[in-house]
Amino acid sequence: MADRDSNYPKLTAGEHAKVAWNVARMAKRCLAGENADRSDLERNVDRVIERARKRAEKDAKKSK
Repeated sequence: MADRDSNYPKLTAGEHAKVAWNVARMAKRCLAGENADRSDLERNVDRVIERARKRAEKDAKKSK
């Protein structure tokens, strides 16, 4: 199996659902037109991934 990219930590089922929901909403806004603002949804996805990254770092420190 290929090594996991450290920039993208393993997500929980809830985190996957949140990311998928926000990506779907971004796609819907793209259909609305090029001028539709998606920055709030992109920030939400970034926040979810950042929380998962911090959790992974915390778990890695615990296991040592």
